[in-house]
Amino acid sequence: MSKYDDLIGRALTEEDRALLASHQEPGYLAQAFGILTGPMARVLWFVYIVNTLAFVGGAYAFWQALNAMDVLLALKWGLGALVLFQVTILCKTFLGNRMESNRLLREIKRVELQVAMLRSDSSGNR
Repeated sequence: MSKYDDLIGRALTEEDRALLASHQEPGYLAQAFGILTGPMARVLWFVYIVNTLAFVGGAYAFWQALNAMDVLLALKWGLGALVLFQVTILCKTFLGNRMESNRLLREIKRVELQVAMLRSDSSGNR
């Protein structure tokens, strides 16, 4: 934690701390499977399935390249494996960016909650 987190923590009441604790960041698996719900769920499921199929296909092509007796055949299988592994990397990057954007949205909502709590405290003290 940074010193700013410590200052914010000291300024909060017990009720505020309990409310913010109930909105803690979920674990990695909850975040990973959490992107498969919501308005973009169909697109993300499609990308996840393509990712899985590209990885399995790339692993198979790599295995075929290793076992090929002809150099030209090994190059063809190797190129196929390379392309499929690049698709896997592209899909994982897309899914990772979506996870990170969800994480950023959660943090923005936490800040909005803190601002709303500060407003309600300041309007109640007047």
